[in-house]
Amino acid sequence: MDHVKSLKCLICAAEYGPDEIEYVCPKHGDDGIVDIQYDYELIGRRIGPAMLARNPDPTIWRYRPLLPIRPDSPVPPLTVGGTPLYRADRLARGLGLKHVWVKDDGRLPTASFKDRASALAVVKGRERGAEIITTASTGNAAAALSGLCASVGQKNVIFVPQSAPPAKIAQLLVYGSTVLLVRGTYDDAFELCLQAAKEFGWYNRNTGYNPYMSEGKKTAAYEICEQLTLGSSSLSQEERGAGGEVWAAPDRIFVPVGDGCVIGGIHKGLRDLLALGWISAMPKLMGVQAAGSAALYEAWRTGANALDMQPIEANTIADSISAGLPRDRIKALAAVRETGGVYVKVTDDEILAAIPALARGSGVFAEPAAAAAYAGLVKAIELGLVHPAEQIVVLATGNGLKDIASARGAVGEPFVVEKDLAAVKKALSR
Repeated sequence: MDHVKSLKCLICAAEYGPDEIEYVCPKHGDDGIVDIQYDYELIGRRIGPAMLARNPDPTIWRYRPLLPIRPDSPVPPLTVGGTPLYRADRLARGLGLKHVWVKDDGRLPTASFKDRASALAVVKGRERGAEIITTASTGNAAAALSGLCASVGQKNVIFVPQSAPPAKIAQLLVYGSTVLLVRGTYDDAFELCLQAAKEFGWYNRNTGYNPYMSEGKKTAAYEICEQLTLGSSSLSQEERGAGGEVWAAPDRIFVPVGDGCVIGGIHKGLRDLLALGWISAMPKLMGVQAAGSAALYEAWRTGANALDMQPIEANTIADSISAGLPRDRIKALAAVRETGGVYVKVTDDEILAAIPALARGSGVFAEPAAAAAYAGLVKAIELGLVHPAEQIVVLATGNGLKDIASARGAVGEPFVVEKDLAAVKKALSR
């Protein structure tokens, strides 16, 4: 990994060699989150937009020279990455906008964005010879790790709060994980997982702790800019064609935020592209939090330092973005502050309303946490934060089948009819 220069602490700026520490800066305990530093000059000599335009591999491994893994490390066989970026003109018109796209990461193998990070976790864990990989999750990160581990026969232990949606727990059991339902919150499950990993020597996939998880999540930013380039009118035909050396970037990306690792990962990917000269401007990152789990929104609103944040009692239907004390809060606040973005919060009712609105306007069926991104766009328009001509990307992070109960609650019940045409006509007349 000669392209990895160091692991830099985001608190004290101390730098470590890639093999010097495993997860966090030892000066700050479990809170000492670090960031992977790259030799961009070296990377730029090995890969570029022209080369990628000729690469038929649609997965995240097409960006392998930009990932912190060994050149010879085997990768899981599941197709992680290459999810569609849909242009959603009907959604745009309904919102009074000109350009809206939906990035549908519910199309990944375990139906959520978290497959990107878990793919890296499996590679890094096996590089270290881990017998067991572990994580704590409200469901999606757990399912992602479970599925990616199953694809290579890797043992894993999962900690999830007992309140996690049944569909997500079912995924874990189907994949053969050892599942521990914790009588407590996600934060309780996270702390227990940290303790167990240290006690038993397991490889720890937890976000906001393992810095390599952001590196998997950043690949969505690469895909957004690469895919957007194909239809961008802001570039010349020569630049847009195969071999173009500049990618288009949207003006804003709306990201659902709980622990903060997703938006931190998107920010890292965009910073990579800017440092390499593959994009010419940094998109504004728009963090969307549920009103019942809005610790980062409040910290951003008040100008608080990430290290001064205190735990809150999180309560939201959007379980995937429910976090009392966001673990990746340093990166999550930086993502919005450094890009000139904004945090907004949306109620559970607004999230539920966004599920059918997004589905009917674009065909993308999103779970509550993913629909929150669209609800955040609606709220941002209400607050006058979005210009009608801006290019907007909504990141849908998980499939609606993850939480059928919430979806049913958002749309009501179907008609029940007798088995004759008269009953059909009567139902249609309603």
